[in-house]
Order: sequence, then structure tokens, then C-alpha cells
Amino acid sequence: MLRLAAAATVVTVRAVPWWGVVSSAAAPVLMAGGWTVAAAFQPHYNPVADTVSALAAVGASDRWVMTLTFLVVAACDVVTGLALRPARVPGRLILIAGAVAGLLVAANPEQPGTNYPLPHIIFGAAGCVALVAWPAVAWRRGPSVPWGLRPAVSAGAVAVLLVLLVWFGAELITAGGQAGLAERIFGAGQALWPLAVVVSCRYAARAGRGPSQAPSTAAVASDA
Repeated sequence: MLRLAAAATVVTVRAVPWWGVVSSAAAPVLMAGGWTVAAAFQPHYNPVADTVSALAAVGASDRWVMTLTFLVVAACDVVTGLALRPARVPGRLILIAGAVAGLLVAANPEQPGTNYPLPHIIFGAAGCVALVAWPAVAWRRGPSVPWGLRPAVSAGAVAVLLVLLVWFGAELITAGGQAGLAERIFGAGQALWPLAVVVSCRYAARAGRGPSQAPSTAAVASDA
């Protein structure tokens, strides 16, 4: 009797650690809380028309609140990028790069006499592009991949974030009067998406369906 047996190797990938859950959940909360508190200190500030960067501009009242918010949220994104182990490495690196750009935005605030100094624009634009693009290279294929890292879902996230970013850019260029609103909606979206991916990865890991875990297979054939 001839018996052939084959079994595929099961590869286990570490799930997102608890501190990645904390950092991804803290980022949107701190961002919204930071710009809300900072706006309360500003006289004649219009959150619909005025940008978040104006809250950290040189000469703004208690500008340290928004500056600290930029720094802490960027640090949270760096930690989330390090913790998001089920995602592909290029996507994680781009997420971290976007966070570093956020740190540089905080280090180059708006100056009196000019609303958009060149370093602020460069680092702000680079950060926005990175935070839109990272899902496009973080996805994985396979039936066991968490939904937040599936190609179609990742493409949808990029499309939505890109539309919001284009809206924000158009408001800045045309002075349409809703730059602050567009920036806040875009900021909320790009901050919430890493949290959504982390939640999907934690759920998949808990269900025993990690993104790199392939189900074991066995084929047995007999010939008498």
C-alpha cells in the first residue's frame, strides 16, 4: 500500500500588542480634544473656516496646546506603525513617515505675516500624502486576512481619504470658507483608519485567523 501525506506549515505572526491598541485609539481622541481645547483659547477663531495650524501659529493664544497635540498624536502614529505587525512593512513605514512629517509640521509653525510658510506646507503636504497612501501598500491577500488589510477595503480607504484631502486642498487654494471643516473631517478620517485596521487585526487574531496564518492542509492518497 502506498500512502502519501503532505501537510502545509502553519506560520504564526504576532498579533497587534495592547500598546498598539492604546496608541491607535488615543490618536483620534487626542487630536479632536486638542483642537477643541486650543480653539477655546483663541479669540475670533472660526473652526469651519480657520485651519488647525492657525491654533499653533506663532502669536496664537496658548499655542502650546495645539503644538503639543501635534507632537503627541504623531508619537501615537509612530507607535501604531511599530505595533501593526500583521500589515506589510512598506505600509507601516509610510505610516511612520507620515507621523514624522507631523512632528516637523509642529516644529515649523505658521509665522506672522504669512499664512503658509514653505517648510510648513512641504511637511504638511508630505504628511497628508503619507497618511492617505499607507493603506495602499499595507494590504495582504488571502481569505484569513483581517478585513482592514484586504486589498478592496484598503483601496476604498485610500479613495475616501484622497477625496477628503482633495477637498481640503481645494478649500485652501480657493479660499472657499470651509478649510477648517475640511481639514477636521480629513484629520478624523486619517486618524480613525489605523484604529479600524488595528481592531480588525485583533479580532482576526482572537478568532485564530491572523493575516499570515495559513490553515494546515493534509492530502492522503492510497493505492493498494
